[in-house]
Amino acid sequence: MLSLYEQARAGETGKPATAGHEEAEIVTDRRRQPASNGLMILIAAWLLLVNVGAALGAPYAAMVMDARTGEVLHSRNADTRLHPASLTKMMTLYIVFEAVEHGEIGLDDMVRISRNAASEPPSKLGLRTNQRIKLRYLIRAAAVKSANDAATALGEAIEGTEAAFARRMNRTAKALGMTRTTFKNMHGLTESGHLSTARDMTIMGRHILYDYPDYYNLFSRITADAGIRRVRHTNRQMLSSYRGADGIKTGYTRAAGFNLVASAQRGGKRVIATVFGGRSTATRNARVADLLDMGFSRAPTRVALRKPGRPPYTADSRRAGKTIRLVTTIQRSLRPRARPIASPPATVVAAVKNGVEDVLSEVAVAQAPADMVTPRPRPDELAPDTGDAIAVASVRTDPPTPERAQGSASEGDSDADAREVVTRISTSDGRDWGINLGRFDTRHTAQKVLLKTALREISTLEGTLRKVVPRGGGFDAMFMGLDRDSADLACRRLQARKVTCFMMAPG
Repeated sequence: MLSLYEQARAGETGKPATAGHEEAEIVTDRRRQPASNGLMILIAAWLLLVNVGAALGAPYAAMVMDARTGEVLHSRNADTRLHPASLTKMMTLYIVFEAVEHGEIGLDDMVRISRNAASEPPSKLGLRTNQRIKLRYLIRAAAVKSANDAATALGEAIEGTEAAFARRMNRTAKALGMTRTTFKNMHGLTESGHLSTARDMTIMGRHILYDYPDYYNLFSRITADAGIRRVRHTNRQMLSSYRGADGIKTGYTRAAGFNLVASAQRGGKRVIATVFGGRSTATRNARVADLLDMGFSRAPTRVALRKPGRPPYTADSRRAGKTIRLVTTIQRSLRPRARPIASPPATVVAAVKNGVEDVLSEVAVAQAPADMVTPRPRPDELAPDTGDAIAVASVRTDPPTPERAQGSASEGDSDADAREVVTRISTSDGRDWGINLGRFDTRHTAQKVLLKTALREISTLEGTLRKVVPRGGGFDAMFMGLDRDSADLACRRLQARKVTCFMMAPG
């Protein structure tokens, strides 16, 4: 039985090689000459004929790799230096992802399009000189449509010039282990010395998959919104027809032929296949499908995942005179993960479970020396409008002498003493702000909420006073003794946990 690749070749006998579903870059070099419409049509027709002959004779190379381990399952001419065409854009986008992650640029930053970027030949998005467009749209255009103008704009936005960006591409390639690759531009149009190999491009595809998994889905989108228009994927035929295929990048020029790096996942296996020098979109896709099938048949079912090591950050911001932004605009505040809490002592668990706050008070009195203990009046001895206050503070654990502890407990518990303690602690050093967690039906409920909150947010609420005040037919649960910044931070952290909180100014 003929393979898919052989069937595709047999079916194309006598037919010219065309780009098919792929929007190929039909210009083969960087020279641009003005011409009339009629002359441009003649030139395009001549280039198409030349492309057919060149594609038929483009050198062939291939590699198949088990993406989970990096093990090579098949190779042919894998180390031959060839023209990568738009496979180049994998490196361009890899650096863009790196720059976004490290704060060099933001996804919603507006990029001004230079004359150089706007004048790039097809495939292109159709950008205009001095137009401003969000970075995220340029990324989509480069990944999905393989737009040359978008790729150039991305490189210029990050490094300023094509030459500077190419140097960064080569630094990154070296760090990734792409030993036989040299980049001269960010889009892949044919240029002397701009060469790579099937092995290096397979390594590149594997790094994108594992180093920036949050962005990898871009390479599987059949269509995408690129800001000024909606674009379609250059490899949508392969993505739609091969089971498990989910990316990643096509490339075509006259010198390179039809290139493709593709990844697919079936069950627990993931395989990456690369082809250089395909005769057409159809034959290239058929060959890649055969290679992927080969990879799935040879890859073991169960292996230990060995992700490639992400290389060090390669931006040379100091020599480029560029400022790296350490803080970028936050578009959406994510709920922070709950902080792990160590198991509290049995006495604390009893207090939370039963709502008996006196357990904590008794523990503090039992553990602290007499000169560190401040007597706390019982709830029924407090004035109705003052509520009760309990310090949420670190307590010395030096064992007290029985005499000192007994002496402290025997002192008077007057209302004046209680008020004096609250005032002195809550207003020292400007710590006269508070936060309110809301009003509750019973004092017990308010106390329980305060205790649980104090245990969960001990880093921001340590040293504060827990206070329950009867008000308006209910009981307000409050923390007192914060400065303004601490109160603001505590409220924001609590609100992130879906806890009602608002700040209370002095007085």
